[in-house]
Amino acid sequence: MSISKKILKATAVFLLFSLCFLGGRTVSWLLSTQEEAAASSSLLFSSENWGLSYPEEGKLPTGNASIEELAAHHAYYAENTEEKVLYLTFDCGYENGFTAAILDTLKEKKVPAAFFVTGDFLDAAPDMIKRMTKEGHIVGNHTEHHPDMSAISSLSAFQQELSAVEASYAEITGESLPAYYRPPQGKYSPENLKQADELGYATIFWSLAYVDWNQDDQPTREEAFEKLLGRIHPGAVVLLHSTSEANASYLGELLDQWKALGYRFGTLDELTGQDLSSDDPKSDPGGLADV
Repeated sequence: MSISKKILKATAVFLLFSLCFLGGRTVSWLLSTQEEAAASSSLLFSSENWGLSYPEEGKLPTGNASIEELAAHHAYYAENTEEKVLYLTFDCGYENGFTAAILDTLKEKKVPAAFFVTGDFLDAAPDMIKRMTKEGHIVGNHTEHHPDMSAISSLSAFQQELSAVEASYAEITGESLPAYYRPPQGKYSPENLKQADELGYATIFWSLAYVDWNQDDQPTREEAFEKLLGRIHPGAVVLLHSTSEANASYLGELLDQWKALGYRFGTLDELTGQDLSSDDPKSDPGGLADV
């Protein structure tokens, strides 16, 4: 083989190797870019059930979306703060006789709370709704039928679940419903977060809860306090259920113990940095505004 042919052959091999190398690098870069995009947009394209892990008691737990990711859609599960402030919320799927006692305790202790109500609760307990509003608490939207909202992709269907609650609340109180929304059972899709945001709602998850909804297996005082005192942390959004007899029984002592630990009680308006409560003035016979 002549020298010129050897040079041509070597050049061809070099070019082939270079193309393979660069092609491989290009494919690798494309895959890497796609993987990074998928990871960064996981909040936008995957459905989730809200969940928490507690690597260290007394500290902010880890959610399956970060505070920063949620904030992009005006959604919240806690406040990132060192201040000992907590936000007390109740889910009201239905009324079974314990809400009045809970309201009595909140009024006695001068503690504000938010109550996320369903259509069933609005229909069954309009007097409780009036009392919550009159005593300065926030009433939020827990949907009309308490469905799995992550299964709803249509904005109109999503809006119907919220607007029915808005209409019932306005009929009962003569006021606009504060624009706070909690997904039933914590089931949501990232699309839901965008839908709620488009409708002017802030989505409120939680950073502390315990198994208090099972009517056939209510927690003891010791079980309740182990979770609710041991895992309390600065900036906590606490979720309790108004259907729980245990909560009605232990709430006063629990509030006292949180206060003894140095905690004060904030409102969702404070957490979100915006006033999504009703525009209409509320009376405040319990002095909750001074808490």
